[in-house]
Amino acid sequence: MNRRILLASIGGLLAGFNVRKVQSANRERDPIFQHEVPDLRLHDWSVTTVEVDYAPGESSKAHRHPGLTFAYVLEGEITSKVDDEAEKTYATGEMWMETPGQLHSVSRNASPVKPAKLLAILLAEKGKPLTMPA
Repeated sequence: MNRRILLASIGGLLAGFNVRKVQSANRERDPIFQHEVPDLRLHDWSVTTVEVDYAPGESSKAHRHPGLTFAYVLEGEITSKVDDEAEKTYATGEMWMETPGQLHSVSRNASPVKPAKLLAILLAEKGKPLTMPA
């Protein structure tokens, strides 16, 4: 699997969730997310997509992913911090990417009163765990 196929597959998954409405059929679409993809060999890898629900104020423990992870906010706002990047709050329709082994030290619902939900698209070697504690 090469990067072009990988990115097209992710785009297809997100399109199924109607992530962006187009005002006009003739209008060029603005990208939702752009990021360079590391040079990886994807032989014997698979893709898994899961919804992650956060109750108001809920958070996840620090963790790492052994493969590539793309996170897209479906509902609410999610605060995230990956490696040395600044902590950032992502709103509905925004996304981020984690490269293999990065420390995801903050992942929480930014709201103390509203739920939040994200779609995680995880690419990893077949048979390997998708998430590891930090």
